[in-house]
Amino acid sequence: MLQNLAQFLLHWAITALSLWLASHLFKGLKFTDTSSLVISALLLGFANAIVKPLLIVLTLPLTLLTFGFFLLVINALMILLVARLVRGFRVSGFWTAFFASIFISLLSIAIGAMVSHGDPQTEIRVPEGATWL
Repeated sequence: MLQNLAQFLLHWAITALSLWLASHLFKGLKFTDTSSLVISALLLGFANAIVKPLLIVLTLPLTLLTFGFFLLVINALMILLVARLVRGFRVSGFWTAFFASIFISLLSIAIGAMVSHGDPQTEIRVPEGATWL
């Protein structure tokens, strides 16, 4: 259980760091204080865990029609949703959220890959007697 809590806190910190860096890179993405950044990171994690899968299922035909590119729009909508819910978090428009969501996703993946390096749960192991094709 403590390991799950540690993973949750690590993911939350990575999301907060990615949001903070995105706010310095994109002029239309602003936080008034640190607490709004931390709350936004937490709420973005919850939105991605609860609301995003529902949107993916509801928009599956459109996502398939656009070969998955509509998922980028859903990511931008998650950032806009969090910005509407958190008082100290402002996003100037859809396109700022769109490009910021791409940046945040890629940066979170990169930081997560660096941090989880060597973690036995993230290593891919080949079963005994099996070979990679």
